[in-house]
Amino acid sequence: MTRSFDYVVVGAGSAGCVLANRLSEGGRYSVCLLEAGPPDRYMWIHVPIGYGKTMFHPVYNWGFQTDPDPNMHNRRLYWPRGRTLGGSSSINGLIYVRGQRQDYDRWAALGNRGWSWDDCLPYFRRLEHNTLGAGPTRGVDGPLWASAIRQRHELVDAFVAASNRLGVRSVDDFNTGDQEGVGYYQLTTRRGLRCSTAVAYLKPARSRANLHVETDALAQRILFDDPGDRTRATGIRYAQRGELRDVRANREVILAAGALQSPQLLQLSGVGPAALLKGHGIEVVADRAGVGENLQDHLQIRLIYEVTKPITTNDALRSFVGRAKMGLQWALFRGGPLAIGINQGGMFCRALPDESPTPDIQFHFSTLSADSAGGAVHPFPGCTYSVCQLRPESRGVLKIRSTDARDAPSIQPNYLATEFDRRTTIAGVRFARRVAATEPIASLMKREVRPGADAQTDDELLEFCREYGQTIFHPSGTAKMGVASDPLAVVDARLRVYGTRGLRVVDCSIMPTLVSGNTNVPIVMVAEKAADMIVDDARAADRAGGIATAAATAV
Repeated sequence: MTRSFDYVVVGAGSAGCVLANRLSEGGRYSVCLLEAGPPDRYMWIHVPIGYGKTMFHPVYNWGFQTDPDPNMHNRRLYWPRGRTLGGSSSINGLIYVRGQRQDYDRWAALGNRGWSWDDCLPYFRRLEHNTLGAGPTRGVDGPLWASAIRQRHELVDAFVAASNRLGVRSVDDFNTGDQEGVGYYQLTTRRGLRCSTAVAYLKPARSRANLHVETDALAQRILFDDPGDRTRATGIRYAQRGELRDVRANREVILAAGALQSPQLLQLSGVGPAALLKGHGIEVVADRAGVGENLQDHLQIRLIYEVTKPITTNDALRSFVGRAKMGLQWALFRGGPLAIGINQGGMFCRALPDESPTPDIQFHFSTLSADSAGGAVHPFPGCTYSVCQLRPESRGVLKIRSTDARDAPSIQPNYLATEFDRRTTIAGVRFARRVAATEPIASLMKREVRPGADAQTDDELLEFCREYGQTIFHPSGTAKMGVASDPLAVVDARLRVYGTRGLRVVDCSIMPTLVSGNTNVPIVMVAEKAADMIVDDARAADRAGGIATAAATAV
């Protein structure tokens, strides 16, 4: 028997778990949450340093590969995405960052009313439990923890001090709206454990009778089978344990499957560029050229150094005694490296100060080194200066390859496609080298392993970036929010999909421009704000005469 709910949410990730909690509060509305992956029972999901265990896990990670990128020596780049309750918030690097005030003010300036920093700040404060305490921009009563790193490390302290000598101020809080500075990151951890959205939002709501959660449920397509209105989303068809099942949405279908799979599902269901859909024999429900376009990501450039003494996480992980010590620290006190994760030090600075009024580069400073994020550590004391350009101009595209939801889409990131992106990235690498050559950290640097002393010219550094650059896991923008006159806009300012009824997108794909930093916390904010809009629209529709006309139309 086909079941029906007020809301069907596709994807139990950073946004989906928030929506499931907020929409089911009070018991007024029924919610079905569909997750393609299994429950989040794997131990290493919950241990912060377990990031290395989940990075390539065949069950808990989608493990996407991009198409060969001509700007990156035609390499295919590995793009991890969470495939479990909590989604990517269950496998990410745990960095708690909101972005710059100007990021959100830019969204509003593009015509997205209600998305300025001042509009978003109440939701940032509502979602968080900040261990730094209450403040004008901080919250302490929310479900998602922002935990300060209390345990100091010699290398990170030296990184901060060297940056200070180069004119970068020290900060304790990167989340006031003005990020510029250097210091220790805050993490989405709670008492030494990962605080994913599954832990923070979904777990407290699971006992509600009006919330139904299905795992191992891969959405196949959105149903548009209302005979009176073929543009109205009526439910989701999904595959589970070898069977196809339908679930009906009395009010709305909400896609929260992420910047790769939400546009994929839209295209599979007939919402997207008409030529692409017709080429696959898909009936066009809404011709939206922007679905899959506007793809943005942060390109990570990792400079690796050998350290002069065995004080790095490499040394602890390669030693039985070191591993035992870390395990005991975590088991007994929920402390030590296992409770922190990979990246501890952070910096937001301006590599091109004459061209950027706000930080254009972000550093993730790590007390370990490996050939890739989550890879095996090097057989020497090592650290990593990871730099990324915060607001790239380059834009990529995502397209379905077939009509089968199991087939990964074509992903073309198009990194370093503009001269500005190339200049900014090279300048970021040069600034990282300046930090490494400045005391007190210079005395701790034995040698630059990568890119190495032979790479000195801009062309040589650009070759290094093309050869070794990787994603820092922030794909966004593929169902952008924008005004109706924007031909590439997919959703309006209330996140309703243009040309349809009863359909919204709430995840990283709605970002018109990428925020200046990590994307997990901004999307939790987006979902908090979206939940309020969804409930407000439902109540307004009920007052106007019932849910039959409450299909959240975008015009």
